[in-house]
Amino acid sequence: MLTLYTADTPNGHKATIALQELELPHTVRLVDLNAGEQHRAEFAAISPNHKIPLLVDDGHAIVESGAILIHLADLAGRLLPAQGAARSEVLQWLFMQVGSVGPMLGQLWWFRHTAKESGKDNEQALQRYGREVRRLYGVYEQRLGANEWLAGGAYSIADIATWPWLVSHQHLGIDMAEYPNVAAWLARIGARDAVRRGVAQTKLAPA
Repeated sequence: MLTLYTADTPNGHKATIALQELELPHTVRLVDLNAGEQHRAEFAAISPNHKIPLLVDDGHAIVESGAILIHLADLAGRLLPAQGAARSEVLQWLFMQVGSVGPMLGQLWWFRHTAKESGKDNEQALQRYGREVRRLYGVYEQRLGANEWLAGGAYSIADIATWPWLVSHQHLGIDMAEYPNVAAWLARIGARDAVRRGVAQTKLAPA
């Protein structure tokens, strides 16, 4: 049985979307990050970095969203080619999200919102991360100008991993008129029923 610990964040959405797309039976347990539940002893015991998402598969804990997506895709035999150049290509674009898109967009979001609320002057950080985020959107704009999906010639875990981050453009101050190919790709993925269900799974019920 699969149990996913997650929350309403881009990385949290990646795992629930994958589970919905792959139609794998599972249970979702929401972790209230604002309440600090990720730091409680019972969660930290299975997630040493105190992060979501966390997948437990038949008692075996799997951390890191990219690793979770690979595990689920291999388990279901879908959304990640089994071998060869197509698998390599999907993994390259998956790791680009994990290593570049997530960290850079996450930093820009933090300096635009959380740090700004504290009244700190973050102009240098905003310029630095803003430039890098726009550069990354440009990379995806070029890629999606020649490809319907990011890698492997088909919708894959690379798309699932990247969509929840790039779709946050309004919160990052990104003008999507400059990235029409990305905008069209975002719309294609956002219209998928499994994507809508996956995002909905991460919402905490009102108090």
